[in-house]
Amino acid sequence: MAGRLLGRYAPLLCRTSSQAPAATAAIAVRLCPAATEMRRARGWPRVTERLMCQGKTVPNNVTITNFLKISQLDNILEKAAVPEDILLAWAEHGRNANQAARTLFTLAVMVVKTKGDFNVLMLDPRLLDMLNTLYRQVPSVWNSNIVCALRALWIINLPSTNPVLESVQTEVLWRIRRFSFKQLSHIADMGTFHKGYKNEAIVNAVMKQLELRWTEINDSKTISLLIVKGRNLSPTLMDKLEDKALELAEGFSATEIRRVCLSLATQSRRSVPLLRALSYHLLKKPSSEFTTPLILDMAFAYGKLNFHHSQVFQRMASELLPRVPELYPVNVIRCSKSLGFLKWLHIPLFEAFAEHYMANSEKYNIPAVCNLLMSFARLGFQPSMNEQFYNKVHSLLEVSLSGLEPLLQTNVVWSLCVLQQAKPQYLIPLTQQQHLTRLSGGGVVGENIRLKLLHIAATLHLEYPGSSDSDIPSSLTYSSVSPTLSPLQSSLREELQSLVGGRTEALRTGVDTVYGWTLEGELVVDSDNKPVDVSIMENATLPSRGVQRVAFLAWEYPHFGSKSKDLLGRFVMMKRHLQLAGFILVEVPYYEWLELKSDWQKSAYLKDKIRKAVAEDMAK
Repeated sequence: MAGRLLGRYAPLLCRTSSQAPAATAAIAVRLCPAATEMRRARGWPRVTERLMCQGKTVPNNVTITNFLKISQLDNILEKAAVPEDILLAWAEHGRNANQAARTLFTLAVMVVKTKGDFNVLMLDPRLLDMLNTLYRQVPSVWNSNIVCALRALWIINLPSTNPVLESVQTEVLWRIRRFSFKQLSHIADMGTFHKGYKNEAIVNAVMKQLELRWTEINDSKTISLLIVKGRNLSPTLMDKLEDKALELAEGFSATEIRRVCLSLATQSRRSVPLLRALSYHLLKKPSSEFTTPLILDMAFAYGKLNFHHSQVFQRMASELLPRVPELYPVNVIRCSKSLGFLKWLHIPLFEAFAEHYMANSEKYNIPAVCNLLMSFARLGFQPSMNEQFYNKVHSLLEVSLSGLEPLLQTNVVWSLCVLQQAKPQYLIPLTQQQHLTRLSGGGVVGENIRLKLLHIAATLHLEYPGSSDSDIPSSLTYSSVSPTLSPLQSSLREELQSLVGGRTEALRTGVDTVYGWTLEGELVVDSDNKPVDVSIMENATLPSRGVQRVAFLAWEYPHFGSKSKDLLGRFVMMKRHLQLAGFILVEVPYYEWLELKSDWQKSAYLKDKIRKAVAEDMAK
């Protein structure tokens, strides 16, 4: 109601007020002649008459110029190369608190850049004069400059009882609501690293304002800066910042995409929609922006977050491949580990990694070689120049392996087992009780390491029979502890039960072997491929009559490389061990099983698989 009333009478008020402007001005001059001497602020438009309905519009014929002209002091500060230049400029041209705030911030940054000593600098009278000027005129300092002053005092690391710091902190607290979002983000960026009651009060107030005003963000630089500091922000604000980043993703530069993805990785925040958007826009960037640090950091971020984007991986691999000879060993290891975690094998790139090691083997230390072997083993990658590569590896390991930390020694020997490069002298020490004692350190060995030790012992006994008289340590018993079955496992086991007609004596499911591997099912079939009693295998004379042990393996999606139908290294080793143990393997990959819709199709599929597996074994 009030708004409509004001709108109706506004034109009338404007017309009556504009009828005698000259008379009003004359009265003003007579009453206050000094008013004519006051200088109008530069840049303010000289508007003498404006209707209220025009709001804050400015006539087209008015030219607004920036009244904040760069002073001589600002020019000197831009060209300063050492702190002494800044102090001299202040002594000659410093006048007010705004200049003191700007000069103080420039000086603090310069001292950090030149690795100067603030304790010595605090004795300089010019700096003390600068601080005194700021202290006396704090209320007159502009918002942007008061933020710079606070950041400078934090950099200088003044004690919390210093009067200049206290006055600036108090002024900042009073003005929190008037700061722009970018100024608030600058305070939040540095304030979280400084303790003290007032600093904590400032940071808390800033965080509250950021949460209330997050919609004001309109540039990618601010959003990336805040996400980098995500550990110090509330989860609610981080969720909102991710939403805002998704909205502004198109405007992110390659550097900002790298910064945001790295921050998400270090904070373990797997925001799939944001990662997809950033990956999409990263693909559009020119090759000049795909720098080597960007590729390495993005590979790390994707690996840490387990986020897959094949197009980005392919682009990064193609950009990095020509640069591999120029990489340092640490970069080769870092990239190979990241791609290993992603289960993404780019054969030309990994061939280049192997060649890099062969050409620069003297620059690789033993931990770097171990990490390279573990990455190769995870993906099941074998270099084309297999013999030359492993000759260099063995020459290093033969003198260094025994001195490694027990956990690293276990991991690298297990990797050699996967790659079929383990030697008995590597394996035998790790099957002894002393090694298990060293690993446990008086505690309990983790299940993953226990499995690897079983696989190492299985490699020794199955692939190098007779090389050792010791059995698998009794303390390394294995039983699968999976609480739930996957859809593929449960469906396969149900179909196997139907295949044997429900006879429990003819089928075993979820069989834990002494070699550290679990079978989905175990059947014993006669010469006609018909299931018989499983216990018949306990009679040593019957296998010669054509009785065969059949093991069923269910290959899930995670068992394969990314976008590939090639098994990962550990599952290739699993097949090799079970075949050496005397099993005929029936492999059931997920991509074949999901195509079978009816029980009849599944039953026919399994019968055909058994027939083919037995025939292939007989052909050998």
